[in-house]
Amino acid sequence: MDDLVERNGLYYQKFINVPFSGNVTGNKQGLINKGKQEGVWVSYRENGQLRTKGNYKNGKQEGVWVEYWDNGQLRTKGNWKSDNKEGLQVSYWKNGQLYIEGNWNGGKKEGSWVTYNKDGTLYKLFTGMFKNDVKISD
Repeated sequence: MDDLVERNGLYYQKFINVPFSGNVTGNKQGLINKGKQEGVWVSYRENGQLRTKGNYKNGKQEGVWVEYWDNGQLRTKGNWKSDNKEGLQVSYWKNGQLYIEGNWNGGKKEGSWVTYNKDGTLYKLFTGMFKNDVKISD
C-alpha cells in the first residue's frame, strides 16, 4: 500500500495514471482491481498480529468486518453494506467485557442500543432507542 496513492477513490501506483490492479502485501493485504479494493482484506499490527479482517466489493466495505485489540481480544464485529454500517454491531472493551451492542440502518443507529462501562455496569447516556441516528428515548 505504501507504493500506491489514492485519487478520486481509486488507487494508482505513484507516477502512473492507470488504476492499479494486483495483490497488495505488507501491513495491509488484499486485492485491488482497476483501482478498487476487492475481496478479503486483512491488516496487521507492526508485531504481525491481526488487526482487522473484512471484505470489499467494488471498493466498498461489504459483509462482516472484525477488529481486534492489541492483546488479541475481539474489539468489534459488525456488518457493512456498500460502505455503510448495516445490521448488528457488537463491541468489547479491551478486557473482553461487552461495551456496546446495537443495530445500524444505512450507517445510522436504529432501534435499541445498550452501552456498558468497563466494569459491566450500564452506561445510560448512550443506551436507549435510536431512530435515524438520534436517541429518541431511554
